[in-house]
Amino acid sequence: MANDPVTPARPGSKGNPEGKKPPTAEEMIKLISGSTPHSRELGLEVVHSARGMAIMRLPWHERLVGNPDEMVMHGGVVTTLLDSVCGMATMSARQPPERIVTLDLRIDYQRPATPELDLFARAEVTKMTRTIAFLSAVAYQDDPKDTVALATGTFMFVGSRRKRAGKGAADKKP
Repeated sequence: MANDPVTPARPGSKGNPEGKKPPTAEEMIKLISGSTPHSRELGLEVVHSARGMAIMRLPWHERLVGNPDEMVMHGGVVTTLLDSVCGMATMSARQPPERIVTLDLRIDYQRPATPELDLFARAEVTKMTRTIAFLSAVAYQDDPKDTVALATGTFMFVGSRRKRAGKGAADKKP
């Protein structure tokens, strides 16, 4: 993962020997929009990002349908969108952005997505500690108040653990 452009290594780490600075939030938007094979395949794109908040769009496509009789988008695709937008909001909460991992993601589906309409998701960091970010998110189509799904998530900053331990702690042998 250290060589993945979406989760850059820390300056001076083994995965980043040149000591290059991590990307800014604006650069992260460009990197995340379609950069991984999974997000590229789904067509995920970042619509907006601010510190601790993100909005993403998932274009409707027939190949994303989970129920062919109803032409409803697959629930796993909705989950991916919500996880991705929460991750983007979490990464944008710190400057420079840090690598993160999903600890928990709870989704309450409110209604099926309307066929042939794009799906949007908006996530916002509601609380942040040194190592953990708590988020709320909503998936919607035309109207953010007419929700397709609601989500709450907990994400961990991977780089924060190393910083807290400090250099001396890593050098100590058990």
